[in-house]
Amino acid sequence: MSAQAPSASAARERLADACQALGLALAPPTQDRLLGYLAMLQRWNRVYNLTALRNPDEMLTHHLFDCLAVLPPLRRHAAGRPLRVLDVGSGGGLPGVVLAIVEPGWDISCIDTVAKKASFIRQVASELALPNLHALHGRVEALPPSRGGFDLVISRAFASLGDFVRWTRTCLAPGGTWLAMKGRAPDDEIAALPPDVTVFHVEHLQVPALDAQRCLVWLRPQPAP
Repeated sequence: MSAQAPSASAARERLADACQALGLALAPPTQDRLLGYLAMLQRWNRVYNLTALRNPDEMLTHHLFDCLAVLPPLRRHAAGRPLRVLDVGSGGGLPGVVLAIVEPGWDISCIDTVAKKASFIRQVASELALPNLHALHGRVEALPPSRGGFDLVISRAFASLGDFVRWTRTCLAPGGTWLAMKGRAPDDEIAALPPDVTVFHVEHLQVPALDAQRCLVWLRPQPAP
């Protein structure tokens, strides 16, 4: 038997508590869209296997809260400017959809090799009225140069840091940044990076209601000598 989803009021209360813990002041319509997205993810997941998680309560903490925890660091990085973001290996839209909902002034593209996942992102953009959210189907290393120029290339549970930067290097705009969402600090992956990539910050996160290690690995290309 599948786990029963928390009631709408309970989910809304838990979301409000998580936002407060993260210092995020989200308007009620934004919270409605976040919960609407989670409901779509749960509904589509029954047929399309968008995520391995099936428990609605775990999807709230492990997916929605986990991605919301990235917002305060990203806002500091953006410093008030709109960002053009590429979410690589986005799957069911994590974290790209969450970013698009909370930051409507940012342009968010989600890319995945699985067609049904890209179709889901397109449906989310349509149903939740998110004109800043775009779905791309294919391999990120095969993106044409015209798709490049992203201020931030982000991934969540996508690949090793070495593969991540190698496959997405041409996607970065000049002065752009890579951001990898990880569990434990990936010291071995950092040590194996090419010499022309710099890790300039490893930022540990505390995700509300989630007893697990999370960190952000911030990287940038070294300038040419």
